[in-house]
Formats: sequence, structure tokens, C-alpha cells
Amino acid sequence: MNRSRTPIALAVPALLAIAFLLLPLVGILARTEWSELGSHLSGAAAVQALRLSLLVSFWALGLSLLLGVPLAWLLARVPFPGKAFVRSLVLLPMVLPPTVGGVALLLAFGRRGLLGPWLEDTFGVTLPFHTSGAVVAATFVSMPFLVISLEGALGGLRPRYEETAASLGASPLRVFRTVTLPMVAPGLLAGAALTWARALGEFGATITFAGNLPGTTQTLPLEVYLLLQDEPAAATSVSLLLLAIAMGVLIALRGRWTGRPAPGRRARRAVPAGEERSGGPAEPKATEPAPGPEAVAGDGGGRWALRAEVTGFDRLTLDAEPGTTIAVVGPNGAGKTTLLRALLGLTPRAHARLTLGDTDVTALPPHRRQVAWVPQDGALFPHLSALANTAYGLRARGVPRAEARRAAQAWLDRLGVGHLARRRPAELSGGQAQRVALARALAARPRLLLLDEPLAALDQTTRAQVRHTLRGHLAAFGGVCLIVTHDPVEAVSLADRVLVLEDGRALQDASPAEVSRHPRSPWVARMLGRNAWPATASGAGGRLDLSGGGTLLAADPVPAGAEVLAIIPPEAVAVHRERPGGSPRNVWPGTVREITASGSRLRVLVTSDRVPPLVAEITPQAAAELALADGAPVWTGVKATEVTVVTL
Repeated sequence: MNRSRTPIALAVPALLAIAFLLLPLVGILARTEWSELGSHLSGAAAVQALRLSLLVSFWALGLSLLLGVPLAWLLARVPFPGKAFVRSLVLLPMVLPPTVGGVALLLAFGRRGLLGPWLEDTFGVTLPFHTSGAVVAATFVSMPFLVISLEGALGGLRPRYEETAASLGASPLRVFRTVTLPMVAPGLLAGAALTWARALGEFGATITFAGNLPGTTQTLPLEVYLLLQDEPAAATSVSLLLLAIAMGVLIALRGRWTGRPAPGRRARRAVPAGEERSGGPAEPKATEPAPGPEAVAGDGGGRWALRAEVTGFDRLTLDAEPGTTIAVVGPNGAGKTTLLRALLGLTPRAHARLTLGDTDVTALPPHRRQVAWVPQDGALFPHLSALANTAYGLRARGVPRAEARRAAQAWLDRLGVGHLARRRPAELSGGQAQRVALARALAARPRLLLLDEPLAALDQTTRAQVRHTLRGHLAAFGGVCLIVTHDPVEAVSLADRVLVLEDGRALQDASPAEVSRHPRSPWVARMLGRNAWPATASGAGGRLDLSGGGTLLAADPVPAGAEVLAIIPPEAVAVHRERPGGSPRNVWPGTVREITASGSRLRVLVTSDRVPPLVAEITPQAAAELALADGAPVWTGVKATEVTVVTL
């Protein structure tokens, strides 16, 4: 096995750097009088300084958490003028000489400082030469470690978890407490540990601002400074203690708190009996117990119609009766996800004037709209079990814990994943996670259900199972459901209507059968597997001038100048090796560019300089007889009667 050698020009300076950092530590270890270590550390002055250091450092940590956590959240999530300046202020104590920081604190909070006289006259608080001053100094120099660490963790947390929690009815404060903080806990713990260690070792700002008074402001670092003058051996012993504490913090931070697994300690999960050994957990079929979803969730069997007027990037009006399922389709960038987020009230790109039943919820924040959202990956909260995830929306709306868990278990049972209630999301397969996400959304008693490609990440077998389960539960849902999908099978099998979007506008809103027969969008026609060519009618015997170049003859005449979409089913395209004669009125030469399998048939992509690319669907036997291969010259033919013309 070949391994690249480390260049000597890099290895030597790197080794020198390691030696440079290691040698001072070795010096402390080598010069420590081990036989006197106990007496040095148990001396009255050292013990007193240690107690004071612990007191100051923990108070500094508490103040840093109280002030630094909101500041980190502000920097990570809220855009505001001067944000770069505020971040610079946070970083400043990390690069500022500690003594300069002490001087700055003295000029701000000293007896002759900017706020010092006011603090003393109003509250009787004098910070310099007092333990509280040592706390302020330690907080000033250590809080940036917490803010920067937590800001990075918050920046790496994708907002979909918090947005999903809001859609389940959780207030912003509850979202922050139950979702945000638990998910950034590694970054928070790492920042807290570094903050505490930095506060414990603070020297310059403390001695400048708070002085060096035994029992009041004389912390361990200041004790080391004094011992160096009279008892160097004792100073070395105390320095070793501080070194051990700092190294202990850094070792504890390694992997465990930063989220990076320690070498050789990879988490494993035992595979319970009944799970597939090769492909992960088996997918049990969903069960259908007698109680309906209304009885389980306790929502009283309400029915809620939908009316929405969307403005902004998306411009459309939606009206739907209770129990309607609408599939939202369209190309990337058409505004599908923007529509869902507008209904949730989560995007400035579009605004929805939204009425659910008889209630206008336009002015309500997301957590009070009763609009549940299931994003593509489900966004299950990784720190909660499947049961706790499912009960989250009920708990957010004030349902007692026991009642919420009973309802959550009932929903999990209905969706066939009740036996997985105690598992965390990382222990679920893709299909199981999607069922839990759906159970969580339905258990929250929504009036509007939004599903953003809920089955996109599943394999074909699991997708069919979950689609069957979903269809059964949507049939009993008392509100309106919108499903964003790129799968024509989902659109046809799950939806009562298909809404076609393009550039934020509704091109078509009709039944699946109507959209399948007469798609008004080239993208939808191609999604359904058809050839779709935009064209302009010339008015001469069904002649169409194609937008991509060339002409096409259709059987049905179209008024001259009309913008149309010519739809050609792939099975209506004939492929020949020689120019065909007979009935086809549309014949073009071309070249085979791609052959792919589609069930028991083959789809052949043919390009031509006369018309846009054309897809034909033929049998494998026909492909073998024609000796088709990439690059083979062919002729394609389409009867005029096989061309469907849709006026745009």
C-alpha cells in the first residue's frame, strides 16, 4: 500500500513546533518537587486561592451563559445592521492584552469610570478590589469562547428542525429550549468548558482591575505570581495544578463534547430479533385499528376548508374543501416550497392571506396557525425518541404528558411503527422515520397538512408501502393536504387535484386524470413520460411551428397564432433504420443517444437537427431487430392522429 511521504521541508518545522509547545510543559514536570507537591498545594494560601478561583470561575461561567447564549443566538440567526461590528466586539477580548482589558474595565466600572460612580451611588456596588470585580474581569476575557463556540454550533444547525417544531405548535421560547439548545449541546458544553478554564486562569485583567487582595481577589494565577518571588518550588507546584486542570478540560473536549468520536469508540446498535441482518430494520406493514384519527387525537372530528391568496414570488389563489389532497408539481425554482413556507408564515419571499375553516390565521405566528409541516427528510428531532417526537406537538399545545404519550403511541400503532416508540431517529430506517414524521404531524391536530416530497428519499418498495399507508390516512383527514412531489405516481395515486406551478404562477389546477391527458406544462408532460414540444399554430392544416425549430403536423386544426403544447406519447413514436413510407405524416432522421430500461420496455432518446429531442418507447425485441445502439442512425415517425395539442 503506497502512502505519500511527508516532505522533509514540512516535517522538520512541524516537529520543531511540537517541541516548542511541549518543552515548557516538560520544564514544569521536570522542575516540580514531587515530594513537596502535597504540602505546597495544601498550604493555607494555596487552598484559599483555589477556593476563590473556583468561586470566580463558576460565577464567570454563569454570567457568560446568561449573557452569552442569547448573544450567540442573535449573531447566528438574526440579521441586523452592525452585526460585523458586534462580532468584532465579541472577539476583541480574545486578542486584547489582558492588562489593557483591565485598564478598560477600570475606566468603565472603576470609582472614577463611566458607570462606577452610578453603580456605587445607586446600588452601593464597588467592583474594583472586590471579588465581584474579579468575576467581571474573568467574564470579560472568557465569555467570547462561549459565544464563538455556540454561534458556530447554531450556524451549523439547519433551521428546518426549529421550523418544524414551530409548525407543530411550539412557541419560539419553547423551540429554543426543547429543540435548539439540546441539538447544539455539544457546542454549548465545549464553549462552557473553555470559558470556565479561561476564567480559572485569568491573571492580567484581574490584577489590573480588581487588585491582588488575599481572600478577596487573589486567585491561583495571582498566587503563582507572588510565589515566584519567594517560593519558586511552590509556584511550580501550583502551576502544575493549573496545567493539569487545563489539560483535563482539553482532553475531555476531544471528541466527546465536540461531536467527533474518539478513535476506536464508534457507536453501535444491537439488531433486535426480527430485523433484517443485511438491509437494516424490516418494514412492518401499517395496521388499521378501529379508532379513527379524530378519536385518537381528540380534535373532535373537525372539518376545515382552505382559502389562500398568495402574493410575492408566488402569485395564486387556492380554494379547497375539507378532505382535499392537492399535489403541487413543477420544475425546480417554480415556487413549490415557497408556497408551503408562505402558508406556514416562514418566508419573506411570499405572503399568504390564509383562512382555515372560518378562521383567518394570516396575522398569527407559525406556531398558532395549526399548519403542520413534514419536510423532505422528516426533520425528526434526533435527541428525542419516536414516541417523544410524536407527542411533541400535543405537549406544545398544553396536553398533559401522559395523555400526549397515549395519543402518540396510538398514532405510531396506526402507522405500523408503534414497536419502535423508544428508538431514536438514528435507529430508524428511512421508511420508519417517514412514518414517525407523518404520525407526529397528524397527532398535532393540524387544520392544514403540508408534505414536502415526503417519499423522495425512500426506495421503491418502501415508497409503495408508505404511499399506501399515507393514502389511507389522508382519506380520513378533516383538513386540506398539500403534497409537493416530482413523482407522477404519487400525484395520481394520492391527490384529488394537481396544482402545476411555474415561476410562481399556477399553470394548471385540475384533476390528475385531466392533467395526465392534457398537461399544460412541458415539464409536467415530461414528468409523465411524454414528449412535450411548445409550438405556435400556423393555421395551415394543423401545421405547428416548433419553438425549438422544425415543424409538426397534427390532425386537429388550431387557430393561427395560438401558443400550444404538442404532446406525443413515447409509445406512439415509431423507430426505423430506413426512411418509412405509408401513413406517418411526421418523419425525421436522427441519431440514437441513449437507451434506458422502463419496466419491460426500452426508452430510446433520438436527437435530430430537424426537431427537438424525441423519446420513443419500444420492446427489447424490436431494439434487437433494429440493432439499436448509441450513435446508430435511425428514422422516427409519428402519426398526426397521435399528436395531442393543448392550447396554452
